[in-house]
Amino acid sequence: MEFSPEQSATLLEILRWRRDVRHFHPDPIPEPVVERLRQAMEMAPSVGNARPWRVLRVKSPDLRARVGAEFERCRAAAGAGYTGAQASAYGELKLAGIDRAPEQLAVFTVKDPAEGAGLGRQTMPETLRQSTAMAVYTLWLAARAENLGLGMVSIVDPAEMERIFEVPEDWEFSAYLCLGRPEFEDDLPLLHRKGWQENIPTTWELR
Repeated sequence: MEFSPEQSATLLEILRWRRDVRHFHPDPIPEPVVERLRQAMEMAPSVGNARPWRVLRVKSPDLRARVGAEFERCRAAAGAGYTGAQASAYGELKLAGIDRAPEQLAVFTVKDPAEGAGLGRQTMPETLRQSTAMAVYTLWLAARAENLGLGMVSIVDPAEMERIFEVPEDWEFSAYLCLGRPEFEDDLPLLHRKGWQENIPTTWELR
C-alpha cells in the first residue's frame, strides 16, 4: 500500500491536533463510533502478538465516583510536594475529565499472558506494558480522527485502581481514559498554554 502526499499530510494533522483533553461535552458517543474505536485498538502492535491489554468500559456511576475520589486524594497528595508559584499553578490545572467525559475506560495489562508464548519478552518483560501503551496511543489517534478527544488520568494509585475494579491478580493497572467531544479546539498543549512546561524538541543524535 502506497499512501499519497495528501494522506501523509492528514496523518501529520491528526498527530498535531492530538491533545490530552480535560474539558468535555457530556453528549454520548454514538455506539457505531465506539465500535470503530474498539476495532482501531485491535490494530495496535504488540510483542509476540500477545495483545496483553484488557479494557473495562466504565458506565457505573459508583465506580466513576470511586475513581474520582481516588484521583482527588492523589491530586491533593501530589500537590503537597509543590511550593510557591508552582503550587499555585498546580492548583489551577484541570488534570482529569472524570466529571464530564461520556466514555471512560480502565485499561489493564496482563502480566504474563499465555498468548505469544513469551516471544520477544524474555529479556524485556516491560514490552508487555509498552504494547498496552501502543494500544492506548492507537486509540488516541483514532479518537482524534473521529473528532473526539481523549485524556489520560495518571494521578491515581495503581494498586487502588486494581482494588476498585476487582480485577484478577495478574492484571496490572495501566491507564484510565476519558473520552468525548472536546469543549474547545486548541493545538497548543494545555501545560504549555498554562506555562507549566513547554514542548521539548525531539532530537535524533548521531552515533
